[in-house]
Amino acid sequence: MDFERPLFDLEKKLEDLRRLSLAEAPELAAEVDSLAAEIAKLRIETYTRLSPWDRVQIARHPERPKTQHYVEALFTDVIELHGDRLFGDDEAMFAGLATLGEQRIAFLGHRKGSNTTENIRRHFGSPHPEGFRKAMRVMRLAEKFGLPLVTFLDTFGAYPGIEAEERGQAWAIAESIELLSGLRVPIVVADIGEGGSGGALAIGFGDHLIMLENSYYSVSSPEACASILYRDSGQAEAASSCLRMTARDVYEFGIADEIIPEPLGGAHRDPSGVISAVGVAISDALDRLSGTLPEDLFVRRYDRLRDIGEYCRLPGE
Repeated sequence: MDFERPLFDLEKKLEDLRRLSLAEAPELAAEVDSLAAEIAKLRIETYTRLSPWDRVQIARHPERPKTQHYVEALFTDVIELHGDRLFGDDEAMFAGLATLGEQRIAFLGHRKGSNTTENIRRHFGSPHPEGFRKAMRVMRLAEKFGLPLVTFLDTFGAYPGIEAEERGQAWAIAESIELLSGLRVPIVVADIGEGGSGGALAIGFGDHLIMLENSYYSVSSPEACASILYRDSGQAEAASSCLRMTARDVYEFGIADEIIPEPLGGAHRDPSGVISAVGVAISDALDRLSGTLPEDLFVRRYDRLRDIGEYCRLPGE
């Protein structure tokens, strides 16, 4: 990532120095110690002054834990469900049934690839309409069998291609939002990276929203917002500062319920620790929601949605 370049250069220099034999050049020992101290100081300065755009870069880091990593580590007895019964199977939407602790659940999540081949097959985590329709199949199963629903957000948005529009992309997203809002089962959402646009919102709200420190949750990706505001997607960094999209922003707005800290540099620096923390947060949220009547879940969720956003009327309007 660009903002890490000064730190990366120093770490490379330190690595090169440590390859040298200090026994043959003892005068280098002091330089190594000094450089290590400088790196430690710069690491703290770099990762404690992150701009919104820096956090977007961290949220998109290719080594960041993805939905499939959370499912593999946190759940047992996983049964993946495929297809939308209308067109086909969209790998960008990971859907199925699983067990968390001793509780059977249904789960959904945007699924990015771990390499270029997988990312092309999964459209870099951007679902087509069949992905959202598959998600709706699982939502209905969750309600039919009284299973809590856990969702993982990690997409910059729904797939924007013409073929997706021809198959009813906007319609599928709208139907998914309608169905999700009315489910009579607990819904816990974990934003593990990118929570962008309608593609995220289609599976991205419920009774409890957990956000990782460097994730974002926004009505639009920075690039899409820049295209609208500035007619130039290259102005994404400027747009990211206007969107109030970081975990801290969303928490202060009262939309997110909790923020899980990440290690310096991002979740990819300690994947197992971050995944474990998310698992604990999901379990705790489900425990708190378990005694709530279905009718109360519906009413509270409606109130949560209605409380999002503020507006005022100008004189004369």
